[in-house]
Amino acid sequence: MDIFSLIGLVLAGVAVIGGSILKGSGVAALLNPAAFVIVVVGTFASICLHTPMSVFMHAIKMVRLVFAPPRSDLNEIIEKVVSWSQIARKDGLLGLEKVIEQESGEFERKGIQLLVDGTGPEAIRQILEVDVSVKEHRDLQGAKVFESMGIYSPTLGIIGAVLGLMSVMQHLDDPSHLGTGIAAAFVATIYGIGFANLLLLPVSAKLKAAIQEQVQVKEVLIEGFLAIAHGENPRNIETRLKGYLHH
Repeated sequence: MDIFSLIGLVLAGVAVIGGSILKGSGVAALLNPAAFVIVVVGTFASICLHTPMSVFMHAIKMVRLVFAPPRSDLNEIIEKVVSWSQIARKDGLLGLEKVIEQESGEFERKGIQLLVDGTGPEAIRQILEVDVSVKEHRDLQGAKVFESMGIYSPTLGIIGAVLGLMSVMQHLDDPSHLGTGIAAAFVATIYGIGFANLLLLPVSAKLKAAIQEQVQVKEVLIEGFLAIAHGENPRNIETRLKGYLHH
């Protein structure tokens, strides 16, 4: 569990609700079904037109990465690669066959299988880089779903505010309702801007960071597989891969 993300979510609620209370508006002022329909439902309507269903569903599945990002310890990964290189140096590439069953990661198993099959270094690079590129592209599409929603949401908030003010202007003959009507109109703006800047855009940025971290891990693995395929010394492999730790 990423506690920092959970803290951010709680503080977002505190910022809006607490701010409304401290300003004297109260929590009730934030509750407006019409504003909710215009902003939230409208934002989902926009993204339905903007994005294919498969991409949207993938984006929904990716939300878990915000609160439960994949654990990737580069030190541990480098140690594994070095241990594979030691096995290959001692028993040959076929000696890695027993390692395949011990690995849980699909990418790791695929790379080791390529080594065992005697695939050339350049072919290994091309095959694995295609996997990385396709996965990165699909995940970035998912992250951009939330980014796009964060762009549409404030605009829909403005639309909600304008619609609310239009309603107020139609009842200028009743001054007693002007104050509450104008306040309710601006709730839509709060929904739109708050929804975008306190939830959607941060989620998109967090997902992109998680994607980049996963790509870096796979880059380390690819470099390791290539070094093993070239028969490099395990100590040299370790030294090279530890260069990633500085970044």
